[in-house]
Amino acid sequence: MKRLKKWTKAQTMLFIMAAMGAVFLLVFNYAPMFGIVLAFKKGDYVINIKNAIFHSEWVGWENFEKFLTDPEFKDVVINTLGLNVLSLVFTFPAPIIFALLVNELKNGRFKKGVQTISYFPYFLSWAVYGGIILSLIDPQTGLVNDVLLRLGLTSEPVNFGRSEYFWGLMIVTALLKGIGWGSVIYVAAIAGIDGAMYEAADIDGAGRFGKMLFITLPSIAPTITVFLILSVSNLLNSGFDQIWIFRNQMNLDRSEMIDTYVYQHGVLNHRYSYTTAIGLLKSVVALILLTGSNFLSKKLTGRGIY
Repeated sequence: MKRLKKWTKAQTMLFIMAAMGAVFLLVFNYAPMFGIVLAFKKGDYVINIKNAIFHSEWVGWENFEKFLTDPEFKDVVINTLGLNVLSLVFTFPAPIIFALLVNELKNGRFKKGVQTISYFPYFLSWAVYGGIILSLIDPQTGLVNDVLLRLGLTSEPVNFGRSEYFWGLMIVTALLKGIGWGSVIYVAAIAGIDGAMYEAADIDGAGRFGKMLFITLPSIAPTITVFLILSVSNLLNSGFDQIWIFRNQMNLDRSEMIDTYVYQHGVLNHRYSYTTAIGLLKSVVALILLTGSNFLSKKLTGRGIY
């Protein structure tokens, strides 16, 4: 009993921290799951969501059928997958490459400075960060167009708000905002590599690139695998805040994603049951992508997240 009492006192703060995390999960992750029943009901109630859940009529798969047969379905799915696949191709390896390059910096102060500068954009909201980007790429007063004109790369200002530039703009802005923060886990993984392996490589005459290719990358491969699997499972999530900031009438054909579609029909048009069905469908697809990519990863590399 004395031992238990002593142990409990020592772990009080840990219990409190764990309890706070558990309460957060229960309130914001598990409790809302009860609303999944709306996907199978007619409950598009504007005022009373309680009535929508408990008293509206069951419609079965009707909400799912409406989405799958909607004329906009094809466009929003193609836009969502197209942008997210391209983003995965460009933004996933970028933090890994950045972490490898940062690891090669020998000057401690310069290294910390580079990391701090690269982390900073992550802590800006998309409203602030997007506003800065929009001012920089403005066709009339933006710095980017001024530089392009002075270098002779274009004869007239470029309107980056047009649809042909939208996906590229999304990828570049997401890359610049997240590359530093995304590299944190890889920098930490690299720091945990046994230094004896690098010393042995030095004795064998290996250069920096050789050590990077044959020691660093294989050592952080498990971390890369986990994040790749999680990224694949997230292919239907476009990042509503980023899309909404850069969206305009000129790029609607490229900027209409599943997330913006849900916002317009759910929040603006109060079609709660319909958009709940879309959200549930997205979750099922994400689960399939997660298990499928994990299975494929285990078959090819022997590594997975479970």
